[in-house]
Amino acid sequence: MPRRREAAGLHPRTFQRAIRKLVGCQYLVFLPKDYDGSRKRWPLILFLHGAGERGKKLDLVKKHGPPKIVEQQPDFPFIVISPQCAAKEWWSTDVLTALLDEVMEDYRVDPRRVYLTGLSMGGYGAWSLAMACPERFAAVVPICGGGNRLLAHKLKGVPVWAFHGAKDDVVPVRESKKMVDAVCEAGGDARLTVYPDTGHDSWTATYDSPKLYEWLLAHTKPPRRKLKPSAEGKE
Repeated sequence: MPRRREAAGLHPRTFQRAIRKLVGCQYLVFLPKDYDGSRKRWPLILFLHGAGERGKKLDLVKKHGPPKIVEQQPDFPFIVISPQCAAKEWWSTDVLTALLDEVMEDYRVDPRRVYLTGLSMGGYGAWSLAMACPERFAAVVPICGGGNRLLAHKLKGVPVWAFHGAKDDVVPVRESKKMVDAVCEAGGDARLTVYPDTGHDSWTATYDSPKLYEWLLAHTKPPRRKLKPSAEGKE
């Protein structure tokens, strides 16, 4: 029998219920050359691959971007976390936030220097994850992606540097433009670099540029404000 007994008509209601969900994925982790010999905390890059690297073969994730670069650069000065999205799936905010929680517990990560980037499908994933939890990231680099511009105001406090190829026939450059414009309209700090003669592969030139990593390291989340003791109850 139904618990509610109500008269016919339209009624306002609210709903709240806790749910439990098991999530997981496989991922690559890169630790810098001096990680073992130091107690310092390291900046972290969370990298989201494109649609072509989905599946169960983790080596596919090394095809592009930071996980490819670190194989040739053992002194790369970041911890790099590169999850793999399951075949025929899309990047899940629940999976990525849970992964980030675990990584922050397991590795010596500087919580004020956590950076997010992704390409193509991963560019969309980077926009989406950043807007879902902007407080987690010191800077975001979405490449040839896009997102929901109605939520872009949530990135008002997060520096964004987007990249796109002007001749991209897979993801039109307007997808990046609308997101960057929306962040700027909200008062945020967002910029877009467009490669005039580049198609969909705007990530190779981006990830090969030392200026990108210099820009990332120039951004650090401000320290959390300490709450002042309450004067309540004092005479």
